[in-house]
Amino acid sequence: MTLLNNATVRTVGGILASGAMVALYARGGAAWALGFVLLAPWLRTLDASPTLAAALLRAWLMSLAYTAAAFAWFGSALGIYAQFGAATGVALLLLAAPLFQPQFIVFALVRHITLRRHGAVLGALAGAAAWVATQAAAPGLLGDTLGHGLYPSRLLRQGADVGGTAGLTVLLLLANEGVAAALARRADGWRVAARPLAAAALAPLLLAGYGLVALSASPAPAGKPLRVGLIQSNIVAYDRQRQEKGTHAVVREILDTHFAMSYDAVVRQRADAVLWPETAYPTTFGHPKSEAGADFDREILAIVNAAGVPFVFGTYDRDSAGEYNAAAFVQPGAGLTGFYRKTHLFPLTEYVPAWLDGPRLRRALPWTGDWRPGNGARVFPLRLADGREIAVLPLICLDDVDPALAIDGARLGAQAILTMSNDSWFSASPLGAEMHQVAAAFRSIETRLPQFRATTNGYSAVIDASGGVLAGTRMGERTLVIADVPVRVPPRTLMVIWGDWVGLAAGAFLALLAACSVLPSWRPRAAHAPAAVGVMPGPVDVAVLSPAARMAAGLLRAFARGGLLWMCVALLLDEALRTNTLAQMRMFSAFFLAPEAAAWCVLFLFSAKLSLADGKLVLARDARRLEIALADIATVRCWRLPLPCPGISVRLAGGQRYALALTDPGALAAHLAGAGGPAVQQRTHSLAVMQAYAQAALAMRRSRLDHPVAKFVLLPLALAIPAFHLHQQISYGGPFGEYYSFGLKAYLTAFALWWAAWAIGVVLSGALLRSAIESATLLAAWLRPARAVDIRQRLERGGHLALFLGLPAWLLLTIFRA
Repeated sequence: MTLLNNATVRTVGGILASGAMVALYARGGAAWALGFVLLAPWLRTLDASPTLAAALLRAWLMSLAYTAAAFAWFGSALGIYAQFGAATGVALLLLAAPLFQPQFIVFALVRHITLRRHGAVLGALAGAAAWVATQAAAPGLLGDTLGHGLYPSRLLRQGADVGGTAGLTVLLLLANEGVAAALARRADGWRVAARPLAAAALAPLLLAGYGLVALSASPAPAGKPLRVGLIQSNIVAYDRQRQEKGTHAVVREILDTHFAMSYDAVVRQRADAVLWPETAYPTTFGHPKSEAGADFDREILAIVNAAGVPFVFGTYDRDSAGEYNAAAFVQPGAGLTGFYRKTHLFPLTEYVPAWLDGPRLRRALPWTGDWRPGNGARVFPLRLADGREIAVLPLICLDDVDPALAIDGARLGAQAILTMSNDSWFSASPLGAEMHQVAAAFRSIETRLPQFRATTNGYSAVIDASGGVLAGTRMGERTLVIADVPVRVPPRTLMVIWGDWVGLAAGAFLALLAACSVLPSWRPRAAHAPAAVGVMPGPVDVAVLSPAARMAAGLLRAFARGGLLWMCVALLLDEALRTNTLAQMRMFSAFFLAPEAAAWCVLFLFSAKLSLADGKLVLARDARRLEIALADIATVRCWRLPLPCPGISVRLAGGQRYALALTDPGALAAHLAGAGGPAVQQRTHSLAVMQAYAQAALAMRRSRLDHPVAKFVLLPLALAIPAFHLHQQISYGGPFGEYYSFGLKAYLTAFALWWAAWAIGVVLSGALLRSAIESATLLAAWLRPARAVDIRQRLERGGHLALFLGLPAWLLLTIFRA
C-alpha cells in the first residue's frame, strides 16, 4: 500500500508540475524557456508506467492538466457565448480534453510500445513523430502546439521557416526527453546524467544558431514601404446591439466610426490603403438585401473614391449556393474588384456539418450560422495611388492558423498578408486573442511575408517578416494602427517549397517503423559478436599522416562534405539554380569532386599496411618498413574528431608521434593492448562510443543497392528518362522532337544534361541521408552502444527506401501535379 501511495503521489506530482509549467509557458514572456523542460516530470511518470493501460491513464490525466492550464479561457468563452455559463463551459472542455488534445494519448501509446521494443532513442523519436502527426491530422483550435510557445524568443522562432511550428515542437519534445533521461540517471553520477542533458541542449543551440543565420542574412532590396491603416473600432456584440437599437442604427454607428477612423488614417497618417476587420460591414456588400443596404453600399464606394486609396474590409458575399464570410476589395474609381471568401469556418457557430445539422440542433443552438466555405487561398492586386501594385493574400480569422493557406499564397506571388479577425468573443479572456495573434505571426515567419492584422477589439498589429510586432494594440481599445513595412520579393523558405512537411514526414517515419517491426524480413539481425582480442588476423590498411597532412586531408574532406550540404541548401532556396544544370555541375565539381579527390590523394600518398608481429607494430609500404616495439609506445589515443576519417594517435617514449587513419581505430587499440601495448588513455565511454560506432558500420552487409553504379548511374538514369521524355513532349511536341529539330548531337547533349542533373540530385539526396544516418548512429553509439548495430540496420534500410522509392515517388507526384 505504501508503494502504491508513493507511486500515486509521484504520478500526481509530476503531472501537476508539468501542468504548472504549461500554464506559465502558455502566457508567454520569459517563460518560453520552460518549453524545453515542461514535460519532463510527466515523461518520468510515463517511464514508470508498468503497463500500457497505466501509460494511457497518465496521458489522459496530462491532457486534462494541459487543457486546464493553457485553454481554460476557451471553455469560459464558449460558456459565455453559448449562454450556459463559464463554469459549465470549462467543465465541458475538460470532459472533452482527450478529444481536444488527442496528441497526448497517441504520444503515450506509441512511445510506450516503441520504448520497450526498440529502446529509448527510437522511443523518443517515435513519440515526437506521433505527437506532430496527430496534430497534423487533427489540428487544435488555433493550430496550437508546443512550438507556438517559443514565439517570445525572436532568435529561436526563426526555425519555423524550415519546419513550421511542428518542427519546433519536435525539437522541444526531444529536449524534454533528454531532460527526463538525465533526471532518471542522476543517481549514477553527473557524468552519466550529462550525456542526455547535452543531447537535450542541442535543440536550443540548433535553433539559436539557425536564428542568428536567418536574422543576419541580407534581405532582398525593397522599394517604397507599404503603409496600411488598421482600424480597431472596439464595437462588439452586434447581435445584442441590434436587439437594443435596431439593425439600421447599428450599421450606421459601425460605418460612421470606421469612416472617421479611416479619414484619420488616410488624411493625417498618409496611409496607402485601409484595412477593416472581419465582418466590419455586417451585411452583404454588392448584393444588398434592402434599399437601406444599397444606400450603405453606395456610401462606402463614395468614401473610397474620396479617400483615393484602396479599402479592404470584412463583409458578407452571397451567390446561389448561399452566403460567405468574405473580404471585399474596393478600389477608388473602379469600385468592387473582388471578394475573398473565408476558407476555414468555425464549427457550430459559422456552420454545422451536414451529418449533424437539423431542426433540433438549430433550436438548441440558435446562434449557429449557415455560411459556406471558400475554396482556398487567393492573391489580389492592391493598386495604390502612386501607381504601385502590391500582391496581397487575405486571410479571415481561423484562416491564419492554417500554414497551408499562407504557403499557397506565397507560391501565388503574394508580397504581404492581410489578416482580418473578429476576436470579440475573447473579450473576457484576452489570452485567447493573444494566442491567436501568435499563431498568425508564425505565418509571416514561415513565408517571410509581412502581415497587417486588423481585429474588432484586439489584438491588431503590423508584423514584419521575422514575426516581430512593429506596432500593435491592447485588448478593448478603439485605436488606429499604422506602420511602414518594406515590401520585397520574399525568399523561398523550405516551408514554402515543401509545404507543411513535418507532420507528413512524421507519419511516414511511423509507418516505416511499424513495417520494420512487423515484417519478418525487416527485423534486424542479431549484432555480430566482437572479434576476440589478440593477434590481428592480417595487415590493416592505414594512412600514416603527419600533422600537416592530416590537417590538409581533414580540411579538404570537411569542405567536400560541407559543400554537398551547402549545395542542398542553395538548391532549395535558389529557384534559378535549380533550373541551371551547368551551374550545378560547376558547383558540384568545385565544391565536392575536386576537394574529395584531393583528400583521397593525400590519404593515398601516405597509405601503408599495419600489422602486429613479435611484440612490434609494423608499418610497411612497398620496400619501406618501420618497426615500433610495443614497449616503446607511451600512449595511444583515439581521435576525438574523425577527420579525414577515424584514427588513433601513437606517441613513443622518445616523443615521436604517429597519426594513423583507419576504418576501425577501436579494434586496433584493443589489439595493441591485447598484444602487450599500452591501454588507450581516453575515457572509457569515448572509446566505447567509437567502438560501437565502428562496429555498427562494419556489421553492415553491403547491399547491391549501395554499389556506386546502382546508386549514382542507374538510379539517375531511371529518373532522367521519364523526366526527359516529359520535357520533350512539352517543349518539342514528341519524344524525339529535339532530335528531329536540331539533330542527334543536340538530343544526346540535352539527355546527358538531364542525366547529370539527376545524378547530382541523387548524390545530394544521398549526402543528406548519409549525414542523417551517421549522426543518428553516432548518437545511438553514445546513448545506447549495445543497440547501435540494430539502429544502424534500420536506418540503412530506411535510407534505401527514401532514395530508391522516395525519389521516384516524388518525381511521379511532380509529374501528376504538372
